[in-house]
Amino acid sequence: MRAADVLRVVELFERALIDVWLDGGWGVDALLGEETRPHRDLDVIVRASDAGRVGEVLASAGFREQSRASERNFVLADARGCEIDVHAIEFDARGFGVFRLPDGRRWPFPSAAFLGLGLVAGRRVRCLSAEAQVQCHGQGYAPTEKDLCDMERLQARFGVVLPLSLCRQEQRTPGGA
Repeated sequence: MRAADVLRVVELFERALIDVWLDGGWGVDALLGEETRPHRDLDVIVRASDAGRVGEVLASAGFREQSRASERNFVLADARGCEIDVHAIEFDARGFGVFRLPDGRRWPFPSAAFLGLGLVAGRRVRCLSAEAQVQCHGQGYAPTEKDLCDMERLQARFGVVLPLSLCRQEQRTPGGA
């Protein structure tokens, strides 16, 4: 997924008056203001109240549903292989967000998580904050090398504290100090 593809998707959402925040790898790169690596997909967060319209809006640009973990988490792709992983979040009156996991648990996000601003190919976009990116990457799966690099970049730029699961560990030799 290239920067031009990301901007095309963001513009589709904006024209449809659907709020969108970048998450995952593109969210990290937006915060950093540069594309640091190739991206297989685009992770986005939308309001749960807009989830039903997301498929319609993206279908107009050739995207079709590929998989669905729940009504609030689904993946769409186009014929060129561009994938969009959609996460729909409920917001309360204070701006706090809650993502309902497929197993029914509720994952809360503070309102500050949705205040991230970044750049994709020089265009301002909304994204999860650096702190929220760390929270998302630090739970639910074993981080890959690219995840560790992304988190290290956020730490270097924004001073975020990484949980142990996102910290590289020194390899100690048996009997060594």
